[in-house]
Amino acid sequence: MTAATIVVPSRGGARRLPTLLTSALAQTSSDFEIVVVLDGDIDDSTSVLAEWTDRLALRVICFPENRGRAAALNAGFRAAHGRVLIRADDDLELEPDFVEHHVALHEGEALGVVAMCRDVFPETPYAAAYGRAADERIRAAASVEPPETSWRWWSGNVSTTAETFERVGDYDEDFRAYGWEDVEWGYRLHLAGIPVVIAPGFSTLHHGPVTTTAERASRAFASGAARRRFERKHGADAIPAPRRNRSPWSIAVATTATACNARSVAMAGRALDRVVGVLPHRVAEKGVALLVEAAAVAGRRPR
Repeated sequence: MTAATIVVPSRGGARRLPTLLTSALAQTSSDFEIVVVLDGDIDDSTSVLAEWTDRLALRVICFPENRGRAAALNAGFRAAHGRVLIRADDDLELEPDFVEHHVALHEGEALGVVAMCRDVFPETPYAAAYGRAADERIRAAASVEPPETSWRWWSGNVSTTAETFERVGDYDEDFRAYGWEDVEWGYRLHLAGIPVVIAPGFSTLHHGPVTTTAERASRAFASGAARRRFERKHGADAIPAPRRNRSPWSIAVATTATACNARSVAMAGRALDRVVGVLPHRVAEKGVALLVEAAAVAGRRPR
């Protein structure tokens, strides 16, 4: 058994994977393997990975067709030989002690480890108006999350042990669309009484953040729908409800959400993308935030 397995779910990652694999070559630990699961090869990622098999302990699982990220994660974890199982999405760049750091955190009691990433944005109007500031807020919020709700940050740079994975079970493959297959697994980890820690000291880079308002708002809508699926499975009380208020901002979000559906959210996002670069910064930021928050609310509505 190796110390760790890095499981990489990937779809359309031919251009992203070399950055991840190059950073894997620079690890301070050599006692790890990588399992890349191609969720349907749509861009000849298989050929890209073949160039790395003589440089890394790398295995590839290729689905003949798209089965969803949860299925890819399950296949990777089930094929793993490592004691510590690390999920790393295919758009990450790992710091040299990435594997060593994850493994060290599992030397004591059973844990789930969440390591936050820093988004690396191209120079786009969306990034300047909203993306970079939102990324800072997200990472700051995670750093002060109480232990009882830290499972909500389970995402693309996390780790547990093979023993714990067997105890909690597979990712739920009913989460086929965007979002929440990871959070749902983190919640089951929490239900099993296993602490989830937000680990300091990681500097992992995320090279694949969204780059437009249209994409960010559409993902928010899809994430809202996935959250509704989560709530149907575990109950609405699983996630503490925010304090109700009737602030002008809350009213604006709720009102905007009534006009949102998947199509209108994408259209409004594209319209904003045409003007965010010329609007005053505060106006642009608020405009994007309003659409994103309203889209998330609308996505949770029963349809």
